[in-house]
Amino acid sequence: MGGIIWLASYPKSGNTWMRAFLHNLLRNPPAPVPINELTQFTLGDTLVEWYAEVAGRPVADLSDEEYARLRPAVHRLFTRQHPDSVFVKTHMALGDVGGASTITMDDTAGAIYIVRDPRDVAISAASHFATDIDGAITIMQQPAARTRYDGINVPQYYGTWSQHVRSWTTEQHGRLLVVRYEDMLAKPGPTFGRVAKFLGLKPPPERLVRAIKFASFDELQKQERKSGFIERSKVTGQPFFRAGRAGQWRERLSAAQIARISEAHHEVMAKFGYR
Repeated sequence: MGGIIWLASYPKSGNTWMRAFLHNLLRNPPAPVPINELTQFTLGDTLVEWYAEVAGRPVADLSDEEYARLRPAVHRLFTRQHPDSVFVKTHMALGDVGGASTITMDDTAGAIYIVRDPRDVAISAASHFATDIDGAITIMQQPAARTRYDGINVPQYYGTWSQHVRSWTTEQHGRLLVVRYEDMLAKPGPTFGRVAKFLGLKPPPERLVRAIKFASFDELQKQERKSGFIERSKVTGQPFFRAGRAGQWRERLSAAQIARISEAHHEVMAKFGYR
């Protein structure tokens, strides 16, 4: 492959876990890669520094249209950071904003999209969005859901949870691999093995097992407790690696909350087995 390989997901769906696995698989280190080195391995598509470099000036007050005009040049800049493919993390929905696509296909080599049960996403995203669970459910239902410029990142455009998932998965093609968070938990060997195969890699079984172990949720959580995590929310200060389980919604959500999510997203939930 050449160009950008997108690691895409709705927030709090396993993107950082996937990054940690790939970092450990490709580096093949003797000990787990420190989580605070992940930014050396995968680029962030909304970091202010990229847009400022392309614009040649501060970008705090730009409009959606102005960010859109810069985006293709930013993505082209990504491809020049490594001689081969470059992994780029994104929480952007795939679509047009401000007159340009959020993802530049001409510079895209492939994409791995991670999807997670929205009932569990709502629990994890509450802290990420600096709100409560009901607030997170509301954000996940908003077609115009987006972030604002915060000095670190330019705006990110989410749409609803269903819109986000559909935008990346409706048109299946050879350059896209869809992975369920729940399968990463329940069937790590076959699931992460598919990821390696998709990338054209044939790691020895022991190397794959070691990368899965070094990127396990317990390991990531342990590192965060010991050294902190630079991607933790500065607003809430809550742990980034919170629980790492599937099906928490059965214990944490009320019947009314479950009904709100199911009513808003039932079609996409059914498609991915979230009944």
